[in-house]
Amino acid sequence: MFEVEINREYCKGCGYCVMFCLKECLEIGDQFNSKGYRYPFVKDPECCIGCLSCAKLCPDFAIEIYKLAEK
Repeated sequence: MFEVEINREYCKGCGYCVMFCLKECLEIGDQFNSKGYRYPFVKDPECCIGCLSCAKLCPDFAIEIYKLAEK
């Protein structure tokens, strides 16, 4: 299981992460950051497979993926 961490203040709302998420885990939200950009959120945290596509394609380095320890 993986955790997607999105730094809202780095995000410029380009939507690349949403377009290229293999499992469609991300979605652009309705809220705005302090710069006036709508930023993505994880709509289903359990669907992330940790492929890192979103983090690698983010031009603003606003996304980090963490592998969670198994119970």
